Amino acid sequence: MEISADSTVGGTIVVAARSRRRLPTTLTWLAVTPFAAWAVVRVAGLERGSLPTQLMTATPYVAAGSLLPLLVAAVGRRRAATAVALIATTALGVSVLPRALGTADATAGRPMRVLTLNMLFGKADPQAVMNLVHRLDPDVLNTQELTPGAVEELDALGLKTLMPNRVLQAEWSATGSGLFSKYPMEAMPELAPSVGHNMPAARISLPGGEPIEFLDVHLFPPLGRQAADWSQALGELPAASTDVVRVLAGDFNASLDHASMRGVLSRGYKDAADEVGAGLIPTWPANKRVPPIITIDHVLVDRRVAVREVSVHTVPGTDHRAVFAELAVP
Repeated sequence: MEISADSTVGGTIVVAARSRRRLPTTLTWLAVTPFAAWAVVRVAGLERGSLPTQLMTATPYVAAGSLLPLLVAAVGRRRAATAVALIATTALGVSVLPRALGTADATAGRPMRVLTLNMLFGKADPQAVMNLVHRLDPDVLNTQELTPGAVEELDALGLKTLMPNRVLQAEWSATGSGLFSKYPMEAMPELAPSVGHNMPAARISLPGGEPIEFLDVHLFPPLGRQAADWSQALGELPAASTDVVRVLAGDFNASLDHASMRGVLSRGYKDAADEVGAGLIPTWPANKRVPPIITIDHVLVDRRVAVREVSVHTVPGTDHRAVFAELAVP
């Protein structure tokens, strides 16, 4: 059959619709649920036992990681999963981000500088410690895992002259601790919890006003059966007082993501690093192949105390970083 030039040939072209591949609903929920559960535990303070307590220190990393399942759910257009993921990310972000922002307003007051360091069985390089003392000029040097040998080494390098006042409970083990000060001190053993390593406390005659009370904190880590002792010691730390300014500093073996640690803050304290946006700087483990990943060394101060500066310093020989806080005491 012949078709002329002006004949019309018509028809409908059918194109197969492209299928949009989406992550199956089950896999989406598998990605979202662990982060949502973590958010619930963190916000409600539900961690119990040794392993959950240890894991809770990873909350800042979980908060950052929660963005991934949120993206997966949103791209896959899973509305319910997206809503849950968004709530989890928001809850974790609200729990963590303020530590990096800081809200402190430096106000007038008596200057007080605190340097705290876990010395790892006295192995911290004494010359490095003294270099920090000379550079930062602390009024109080607060130490954990302090041995008699470490005291001798520091004094030989001049600490005895710079800080002649001390309340020491040094031992040849992790239990030893000690306070060194420029100013006169009076021991206050009644401030220490009934469980934990040695935790010397003192009333320090800070110039310009009333004395302050200072507790050198070193709790057992929440490992195995020690988790109960760790929780008990946090509960026994003295509350802030309207009659005197108190400072608690040292190795708490706890982060601000632990409900028990937040319980301490609720009794009238604030975390100095948190106040100036340095609350996410990790302090442990230092001098290892793995860089510091968690923040367990703190300076807690009465809410009336202003925080001017906080810095964290690596000291050779120990697995903890030193924390320095410059305060203004009313």
